[in-house]
Amino acid sequence: MVHVTYRVVRHEDGWAYTVNGVFSESFPSHAQALAAARRAATEQRQPGESETIEYEDERGKWHIERAPGRDRPDTDVEDSA
Repeated sequence: MVHVTYRVVRHEDGWAYTVNGVFSESFPSHAQALAAARRAATEQRQPGESETIEYEDERGKWHIERAPGRDRPDTDVEDSA
């Protein structure tokens, strides 16, 4: 099973969370960023509909795959404060 960690960090003039090096939008307070990270982590664990997805990899090659709706990652939130 894939594991995804949301990390709450200082960002710009406020706070944000990161996942795999990508920042969320900035939040004015730590509490808001932490709440948003917890919401996102919870939502990502929720099963959905199976569907066909298309994506481009780091080499610029496009892929088409069937994404099972029940194949959801395990998630957690780390707080740097």
